[in-house]
Amino acid sequence: MTSARRLPAFAVALAVTVALVGCTTTTQSAVVPAPTFAPRADPVQADPIAQYARDRLSTMTVRQKVLSMLMVHIPGVSPAERISAEFADVGGFILMGDNIPSTLSQLTADTAALSDEAGLPVLVATDQEGGIVRRVPTDDAASANELRDRDPQATFDAFAQRGALLESVGVSVNFGIVADVASDQSSFIYERSFGGTGADAGARVAEAVEGESPILSTLKHFPGHGAAAGDSHSSIPTTALSFDDWKSTHAVPFEGGIAAGAPLVMFGHLQFTAVDPEPATFSARWHDILRDDLGFDGVSITDDMGMLERSGVAEYSNQITNAVRAIEAGNTMLLYVGAVDASGIVTAVSHAIDEGELDEAVIDEAALKLLELRRGLSGETGRFVHCLADCVTIAG
Repeated sequence: MTSARRLPAFAVALAVTVALVGCTTTTQSAVVPAPTFAPRADPVQADPIAQYARDRLSTMTVRQKVLSMLMVHIPGVSPAERISAEFADVGGFILMGDNIPSTLSQLTADTAALSDEAGLPVLVATDQEGGIVRRVPTDDAASANELRDRDPQATFDAFAQRGALLESVGVSVNFGIVADVASDQSSFIYERSFGGTGADAGARVAEAVEGESPILSTLKHFPGHGAAAGDSHSSIPTTALSFDDWKSTHAVPFEGGIAAGAPLVMFGHLQFTAVDPEPATFSARWHDILRDDLGFDGVSITDDMGMLERSGVAEYSNQITNAVRAIEAGNTMLLYVGAVDASGIVTAVSHAIDEGELDEAVIDEAALKLLELRRGLSGETGRFVHCLADCVTIAG
């Protein structure tokens, strides 16, 4: 008996014919078993989205790669009408309150106009938490503060409603899931948190992620605002909390959201001095923890980088320097709500690569991840033709 092998159909027919003819030549001929068809093996299929991203990356300049790592804000309604050449290749836009027109139909038209390539739409994001933080005003689904004392299922329902609204107006990314654990009612994040314990907040964070799918959920503000007193809009909140204490409490909602499939995590401008004296935005250590300890392999995005400039810390007052540091730390995407010198950032990153201070592979990895995320939004997956020949076993 020969081993199974893949043959063209005509060869299979020929072999079977020869075997059957051989059976009629003499009455003593051995009976030849009928050919046995083994189950068809599924061909190895390349991931068409990943392949598209690799092909696209190979055509991009360093400038295009760096710009694809930026998410910016264009003030006013119908922002697509004011996108300058400097921002032509940015990877995403964030919608703030000033971008929201009087009707949802106009908002839908505005978001559609932001992407000029159907096969690679830009990321269109907004902060739609509900309650005190919402950009689309027609959202009346319950907020985190209302949900923290309800059954976790209520969180799923609220974010399913919220996600459906965002999807209907062309928003693809929601910076709307606060994974911060907050038990102190004086904390500015308390009213936006799902719970005062890791378990309470974590259960609701996971439900929120599952509920608002297919909107791309973002967990914020890693590694956890609730652990550090202060408001990162105007300072660098700092805590001496140990890594073990963080892992058993403030990490839990992020773990839950990651397990539920959240594709983005937003880094807060927070200092956990027992883990790393650098703010998490600039901390390679915290990026390693997110990916290695928590198993996150998606897109990490900074909180608004302008907050660092307004923190009052002289070391963080330079926008260009901050951008290079954030990329070096491992951020996939940098968020800018205020004015941004995109050309200056490109120049600084290119210089860092030329000087050997930054490996271009870091840029490639981030740009590739973003290409895959954006391509997945397009609905284009590509088509491949596979060999359909059957596997057969020939008697011999």
